[in-house]
Amino acid sequence: MAFTSWYFALFVAAVLVFYYLPIFAAFQVQILIAASVFFYAYGQPELLPLLLVAVIGTYIFLVLTIRNRAWLPLGIVFNLGLLAFFKYKLIFFAAPIATGSPVGDFLLNLPLPIGISFFVFHNISLLVDRSKQNIRCRLSDVFLYVIFFPQLVSGPITQARNFFPQIKPKLLADVPTIDAARWLVLGYFFKLFVANNLNEMTAYMAYPLFETLKTADKWLLVFLYSFQIYADFFGYSSIALGLALLFGYRLPENFNRPYISTSIAEFWRRWHISLSSWLRNYLYIPLGGSRHGGGRTYLNLMVVLALGGLWHGAGLCYLAWGSMHGVLLAAERPFLPWMDRINSTALDAGRAAVIFVIVSLLWIFFKLPDFAHASSYFLGLFQESTIANPPKIYRSLAFAYSLPVIVQHFAVQSNSKLLGAVEPFAYGALVALMFVEAGPDSAFIYFQF
Repeated sequence: MAFTSWYFALFVAAVLVFYYLPIFAAFQVQILIAASVFFYAYGQPELLPLLLVAVIGTYIFLVLTIRNRAWLPLGIVFNLGLLAFFKYKLIFFAAPIATGSPVGDFLLNLPLPIGISFFVFHNISLLVDRSKQNIRCRLSDVFLYVIFFPQLVSGPITQARNFFPQIKPKLLADVPTIDAARWLVLGYFFKLFVANNLNEMTAYMAYPLFETLKTADKWLLVFLYSFQIYADFFGYSSIALGLALLFGYRLPENFNRPYISTSIAEFWRRWHISLSSWLRNYLYIPLGGSRHGGGRTYLNLMVVLALGGLWHGAGLCYLAWGSMHGVLLAAERPFLPWMDRINSTALDAGRAAVIFVIVSLLWIFFKLPDFAHASSYFLGLFQESTIANPPKIYRSLAFAYSLPVIVQHFAVQSNSKLLGAVEPFAYGALVALMFVEAGPDSAFIYFQF
């Protein structure tokens, strides 16, 4: 069920009515669980049993782990096994058994479950955090944490230590409606107006269409896709935050103006913050972090980012994307203390521009998951095209659709009375634009992960 559909709005409205009715006050958790199950089953009813197995199996491992920590690795392996099977089709390693078998053929042809990368990470966080605190959980609370529908498909990844304290009775009077409205308007605006319109242009990056582009247009589309993927994922995350607030839950913010970063390390502190935090807390630190010398630290950084790339998908492009980020993190690390001590606005601007270009170039491997196509596009950026009549890219429209991302990144934060008076009109203008100039409907980019 797409966040941008009218029937999703009706679904949320109906759930809110039941959720806050006084006669159902004792069943708020159960109402959210039922709504989340319906939301998931609406898109992939055949894979609903998998979701239930993942949650119940994780709960069983949690109970066993609280009694004996030796069960923790098995619980993690159980979840990683689900992710590996469905996302990387490890069943191929059992080809002699599976080939020609009706059961094997059925398993091999199962589609990728929506949101599996996200709910597996939630399950692992649950096992680690709650077993470390030695706190027992109700099965209903575990279900709510894992399948809460605003975050089920594409996050943000909420760590168990932050979500479980919020599971308590909610009152409609306590809902921060203004904050929720802000997040929802921003989210829908960035998705409908910015991301969907830019998607029409970046469609030319697909193979073989990009072979009809001039070199200058290839470069332009690289930057447009950089704006698009930010607007698309920021839009989803903002909608998720707004929806969660309506039900009395506060999810972590996922972005903090990542394209003004002056280093790759800073970029990862600002981009997909919930994933960065998860990788740091549950992978980088357990691997040793920076506690065992420079060489081990650099290796840990590269391993974590490479695995982060593979988390997005099984293709070579995702591995290359993550690995290159890891190499850049390791390469810049010795120089950052020295560079950060230099107080120069010009230098900071130059560093931010370089990081933006590098990050944008690496997004090619997201847009074109076929490694040969991505490599061809990348090389084409440095070769002059001889195309006689290339497609026309409307630069004025490209700038108009990119402008909200640029303004958001460079807008000065202020709490002045003037901005407070203007704010309702500004949000009203965003609503008008998203209705009048919304681009053709397209799925959220991170739905595929």
